[in-house]
Amino acid sequence: MTLNIKQTTEADLSDIFKVQAEAFGYEKEAKLVESLLGDPSANPKISLIAYQEKKPVGHILFTAGKIINSNKKVSLLAPLAVIPEYQSKGIGGMLIKAGLKHLTELDFDFVFVLGHPTYYPKYGFIPAHSYGLKAPYPIPEIHWDAWMVQALNGTDLTSTQGTVVCADELNRPEHWRE
Repeated sequence: MTLNIKQTTEADLSDIFKVQAEAFGYEKEAKLVESLLGDPSANPKISLIAYQEKKPVGHILFTAGKIINSNKKVSLLAPLAVIPEYQSKGIGGMLIKAGLKHLTELDFDFVFVLGHPTYYPKYGFIPAHSYGLKAPYPIPEIHWDAWMVQALNGTDLTSTQGTVVCADELNRPEHWRE
């Protein structure tokens, strides 16, 4: 498989929308990505798209956030999408690794994700609640393992505690409910 992962430009917007909508089976995430890409509070953001030859097959977005009363540089991974016929081929993992590389180069301290608790640990994510790092909105205790963090650039996970605040478009309660 010849896969090309690149940072997105405005020329990729229709491909991003298509991947997000097809991967999730509806347009909610696609519209969220569109809003986040236009949200100045999400900067710096990393938006990567994967092409199989000329076909868009995956997309990942990382947006800026912060931890209340902390100066740590924080990013949130949301969302990750791979179109159905290309899932389980490692594309999601390649997108995550490429994004983490960019975040490391930009000196981020932490990256957070609310996601499947058996998928993201493969890429170094661990439950955040056990470190006193809370999601923007309460997560039921039964789902605490889905709120995950990864420390970057040698940052000590025990050095900071608090509640994460996302970019304006992501920091809405409807994005944090089941």
